[in-house]
Amino acid sequence: MKINNVVVIGSGTMGSGIAAQLCNANIPVTLLDLKTEISQKAKERIEKSRPPLLIDKSKIDGIKVGNINDDFNIVSEADWIVEAVVERIDIKHDIYDKIFKQRKKGSIVSSNTSSIPISVLSEKLTEDDKKDFCITHFFNPVRYMDLLEIVKNENTDLDKIQKLKLFCEEDLGKGAIVCNDTPGFLGNRIGVYAMQIAMTEAFKMKLTIEEADAVFGRPMGIPKTGVFGLYDLIGIDLMADVLKSFIKELPENDNFQEVAKEIPLIRKLIDTGYTGRKGKGGFYRMNKVDNTKILEAINLETGEYSPSQKIDIKSEKVDLLKLINRGDKYGDYAWSVISKIIKYASSLVPGITDKFNDIDEAMRLGFNWSRGPFEMLKEIGVSNFFEKLDGFENNKFLEELSKSKNEDFYGERQKYTEIETLGKIKPKAIKLDGNNSAEIYRFNDFNIVEFTTKANALDYDSMDALKKATDKPLIIINESMQFSAGVNLTYTMNFAEKGDYSSIEKFVKYFQDTCKELKYSKYPVVSAPSGLTLGGGFEVLVQSNFVASHTNIVVGLVETMVGLVPAGGGCKEMLWRWSQTEEAKNDPDYAPLKVFDIIGYGKTATSPVEAEPLKYLLPENKKIMSRNSLLNVSRSILEENKDFTPPAEATFKLAGKPLKEKMVKLLEKLYNDKVILDHGMVVGSELANVLSGGDTTIDKTLSEDDLYKLELNSFMNLIETQKTKDRIKHTLSKGKPLVN
Repeated sequence: MKINNVVVIGSGTMGSGIAAQLCNANIPVTLLDLKTEISQKAKERIEKSRPPLLIDKSKIDGIKVGNINDDFNIVSEADWIVEAVVERIDIKHDIYDKIFKQRKKGSIVSSNTSSIPISVLSEKLTEDDKKDFCITHFFNPVRYMDLLEIVKNENTDLDKIQKLKLFCEEDLGKGAIVCNDTPGFLGNRIGVYAMQIAMTEAFKMKLTIEEADAVFGRPMGIPKTGVFGLYDLIGIDLMADVLKSFIKELPENDNFQEVAKEIPLIRKLIDTGYTGRKGKGGFYRMNKVDNTKILEAINLETGEYSPSQKIDIKSEKVDLLKLINRGDKYGDYAWSVISKIIKYASSLVPGITDKFNDIDEAMRLGFNWSRGPFEMLKEIGVSNFFEKLDGFENNKFLEELSKSKNEDFYGERQKYTEIETLGKIKPKAIKLDGNNSAEIYRFNDFNIVEFTTKANALDYDSMDALKKATDKPLIIINESMQFSAGVNLTYTMNFAEKGDYSSIEKFVKYFQDTCKELKYSKYPVVSAPSGLTLGGGFEVLVQSNFVASHTNIVVGLVETMVGLVPAGGGCKEMLWRWSQTEEAKNDPDYAPLKVFDIIGYGKTATSPVEAEPLKYLLPENKKIMSRNSLLNVSRSILEENKDFTPPAEATFKLAGKPLKEKMVKLLEKLYNDKVILDHGMVVGSELANVLSGGDTTIDKTLSEDDLYKLELNSFMNLIETQKTKDRIKHTLSKGKPLVN
């Protein structure tokens, strides 16, 4: 069975997202709704979406639109028909009646429901039709959320399910996990329970919402939003509806029933329009005081708002054993939440799946947890866990584990896929070295470097790991969401605040030396980015010999936004790439002016397709839909380049002062138009100095080291200014750039 043509019925958020992802995979798709105007508007929303649902806007032409009355005959040509209409069973049954009368023999029909059991959805189908029916539960936004739950029951043709799974994995780039027909399937059953436990325990233990979010976040390997922040993001009213669905579907003795009970404060928030970010606010709200916006947080006991307090529990890295043994209220809260999540998840095995590892992967792929419940148990340690646990009656999984005390109970990771991923390889690899910022692994005849800091921000230790790993062919790849968000600004600011600029200069110089070592290493270096690949992260990528990029990247040099210039070779490499164009051969100022525009505006690309016109990526760089395949593709690059020879060193001819004057004139226009302010002129002038070649003339030849030196000097000139420090502080505290 080959899927060459798909029809999606229902053009709401999920239907549109599924259609867009099919377009990304170059699969022709027709989007149907009640009226063609509705599906046409959905197509327009896809084209304008931010963040973009398409990896390339031109792909929008792959979507045809129509309506379910005049254009339903298109269903007869489809290999896969996806129903994504409103969650009303009567409407779904009517749609299925039409689909199964018109579909071609053997085509797959699926529902994107997140709450209705397959047994209810298919109750009016014939036995033959039931074989071709399943649930394909995508997560929103479809392009960016890796999890796809394919739900089957005893009627489903398992061979067909396997073929659909492979298509969704290889072509659509999804982490496709097959699971049983149980309420909430895998991800939502555990994810929503975890949210409810985190919330109810915060009420019970009298924590503030800021304290609960500080613990139920990065210290636990969970996104920084926290539970109350996530409630606001999803919508408090929507969460209430989700809980009602679980209460209705789950048996009365399920532990979920207890945590799903309505909380009076939540009912009050919904009734008064405080439904989260889409409403007037929620657990958090923005309030204006004296024309200044202030973030306020609700008091769980009184329901009153007050200015939100920043809570720092001094836990930068995920260390669950240390976290639960803190001996303070944060440790007590963490243990209470983690232990209950582990107990609940393990009580569902084998009911929702006979592979407990799949639950962990669902939490990674669908909720962006860095580790699932069973990995949490493994990290805490079986003996440590049972020493602290109060009881686990009627839990067969924990009963057996408590008897065996098997610390190696976990087995393999990522059993849901046949692809040899980084997660599968790491346990088999030899751990050569590691530090606070990165790990080095040896697998067969190549090395792997994985960054391990928050957002994989880079510091001296990150560079140290890269440098040590160049003694063999090297793949730079991460399991976490980001490749690297750039240089660790907090690390840099700690030195700046002490006036220790020599340490900053030493670090930048070491960064440059490391990147040069990557580029001219005896052995090939492959970068395999996914997610944020910004600033210093891009400089690592651009000075690697080969790139295998996931389609979901955000790539660019954004240093000017924080009052700096790229100093790890970013200016140099972009100059070199643009100098190879035909235009640059006829005009020596073409490349520097082009790069001045790109770096000056901090332009970013949100896919490899968008990155190519900026020359952040090159046509020969590999572009991959499936994140799981990044390591395999990187390995194949190494295999193909066993006779690798390092590139020849680049040289530059730059015009110096006359070119810089051209750039300054561009800055002056922006300044006069109030696009940039005083410090924007200063930053832009330093960038102009680097890209014009500084004190040079067009007849001189500059080396890469000359460019590195210019980058370093400009970086140091800027980091010593108060206005750059103000920009960095503002970015770190507010998450957005300061214009000064």
